[in-house]
Amino acid sequence: MTHAGRILVVDDQAINLRVVSSLLERQGYQVSCASGGEEALQACRTSIPDLILLDMMMPGMDGFSLLKAIKSDESLLRVPVICLTSVQDRDLLVQAFEAGAVDYVTKPFIAEELLARVGVHVGLKMTRDRLERVANERQELVNLVAHDLKNPLTSILFASDILVNNGVKPERVPRYLQMIHESASDALGYIRRYLESQAPGEEDAVVDAVADLDAALDWLGQRYELQCESKGLVLRISHSTSDARVQIEQLVLRQVAENLVTNALKYAAKGGELHLAAQAGAPGFWRLVAEDRGPGISAQQQRKLFKPFMRLTDGDPLDGVSSGLGLSLARHIVMSAGGQLFYEDREGGGARFVIELPAAE
Repeated sequence: MTHAGRILVVDDQAINLRVVSSLLERQGYQVSCASGGEEALQACRTSIPDLILLDMMMPGMDGFSLLKAIKSDESLLRVPVICLTSVQDRDLLVQAFEAGAVDYVTKPFIAEELLARVGVHVGLKMTRDRLERVANERQELVNLVAHDLKNPLTSILFASDILVNNGVKPERVPRYLQMIHESASDALGYIRRYLESQAPGEEDAVVDAVADLDAALDWLGQRYELQCESKGLVLRISHSTSDARVQIEQLVLRQVAENLVTNALKYAAKGGELHLAAQAGAPGFWRLVAEDRGPGISAQQQRKLFKPFMRLTDGDPLDGVSSGLGLSLARHIVMSAGGQLFYEDREGGGARFVIELPAAE
């Protein structure tokens, strides 16, 4: 029977290491050995095991000291430890359990008992790890959905606020109504896409997806022209000189590019220019560039620019609507498509964000 799992055996007796490791390897476990506490601690930090079989009575750093060191290390805290102890040392088991051990096997051990206890705790550890991965993936999806819904909902709020407060000439009302309608459709489209992405086999469906950079620029111009106007920003768009198609879904490209536009709107001072352009990048790549003439981003801010939950200023210009996830998620999406998202200071002053993606074949 083959088992997955990495086990570290710690014992100062070479014969015990050979016997135990041989028994476990025959069952398919990946086994490493350490003859002392310091060696074991180093081995744990080099490659975190799924379980530790630990002899408690060793010279130098004994089992109790090693247990204490393991349980004080955040990365090792949840690794289960089974004590190997002789029959006459049963009075030490209470101390071992108090120090963080989950089980014990007495020496001389019975092979079937050792394998049974190891199997139970490795199984529990790996099940817990799988559940944590699923929980993390779900949380990432929730973060992604919540963030990407924010942009169309913000557009709806902007347009409806203008209409409610009679802040527009009658002939421009249809433009604002169209913005509300299209933003609501986008929000439903994002939800539908995320639901479909969870269906089995959907991962392969986007491999051949192709997006048009110029079409994305036209969409951004139509969607954000009025919002730029309300901020006193002049929106300028430069199309490519040839067929600028990249390997990513059109909807996903729009989502990523939206983050750059909304960031410019969020942090831009009154007035100025926002320039969006499709340009040739490195050989085999195209770029979508968003650049402004604002104050730019300091070197200190640039170091945390793409970290989750980081904002560019201490205050929140959107009064709690911003999550600080935008650039972090955008970079993750672009990298998943084989591209990159980066920042550079704009020549002559201002900020310049670049989305670089593989050209479609």
